[in-house]
Parts: sequence; structure tokens; C-alpha cells
Amino acid sequence: MPTKTSENKALRFDLAIIASWIAPRSRVLDLGCGEGDLLDYLQRVKQVAGTGIERRETHVARCIEKGLPVIQGDINAEIRDYASRAFDYVILSRTLQQVYRPAELIGELLRVGRRGVVSFPNFSHWQARLQLMFGGYAPKTAQLPYEWHDTPNIRVITIKDFRRFLGEIGASVIRETAINTSAADHRGRIVRKLANWRATYGLFLIGKS
Repeated sequence: MPTKTSENKALRFDLAIIASWIAPRSRVLDLGCGEGDLLDYLQRVKQVAGTGIERRETHVARCIEKGLPVIQGDINAEIRDYASRAFDYVILSRTLQQVYRPAELIGELLRVGRRGVVSFPNFSHWQARLQLMFGGYAPKTAQLPYEWHDTPNIRVITIKDFRRFLGEIGASVIRETAINTSAADHRGRIVRKLANWRATYGLFLIGKS
């Protein structure tokens, strides 16, 4: 069952899995933390020392209402201000596909954090593949609901792509989970076979090799 936040709202399925990977009382930096649902849960349930960075002013205001320490700014710039190994975990949830210099950001993530958590929509999900093959248009799915001209996603990432990318930059996979979600991503299941075809999201716990 999805975990409940302080407002009795179900924690998104992928965030619940990420939360299960975080050790109690650890130091956590959440990059692109949104309205702070994950940080709020981690602080209350796992007593983490959490900090967030979020670009959108309305989301930052919502985090502050929850009593969360969140900085408004560009994650690519703000992360450089932190010392090496300042955090036990740095989380980048559903944001990598919108980053201009992903290798640089992942490098910084692994510099300031002992472990990194990265999740992203899997562009090779079967629905996206079939739409492109038979329709001939840029795919639109529940997880990728934008038209080509207004999408914030500038990277096409698959689970296989990201696994290979980690090897190229000298990072290691500590844990990997593929999921298939429904109901606005609040429900889902873990995909154990043919993940690159069947999963809507890939989730990785990573470290330096």
C-alpha cells in the first residue's frame, strides 16, 4: 500500500520505493524536490536531516509551509556550493531528463553524496515504442504527457541507456528497480523481467566505482 504523508495524501509509488532505500537519521539532499512530499516523509518517519533545492517558487512556498528547509534555485548551480560528502544520499527524482549537462550533474551528485538516487521515465516503454512505430508521432503517455513542442524533457533516456552511462562515467549500480505505474503513479508494481520494455520508470541507487 502507498505510504501516507502528513496530509493523508498517498506518497507516489516511486517515492515510496526511494524512501525505503534511505537509512534512518541520514543526511539527505533532494534535487528538484517539488512540493516536498518525499522530504516531509523522510523527516517525519526516518528522522533524516533533509534539505531540498527547487526552482519553482510556488513549490518552494509549499515546502516552507510544511516546515522544510528548501532553497529556491537551479540545482546545477546550487549543488556546487556543498562540500564533498556533505550528504549520505542525494536524490534526483524524475528530473534527469530535463537536465542540460547530465554527466556534470551526476558527477556533482556523487561528489556531495556518498550515494545517489536517480529515477526517470523510461522512454523505451512499449506504449511509447508502438506509438512511434505505428503512429509516426512523438510518443505521449501518462508518464510523458507532453507534445514535442512544449515538453520540458530534453533527454530521451531508457533504462539500458542509463545503465551504460553509469559505466562510462565510472559509477556503480548499488541497487536497481524498474516499476510500472498507474492511477497518476500512486499505484504500481515492480517489473522483474523485460524491464526496458515493460517499465514506466527506472530507479537507481548509485555510488562511485
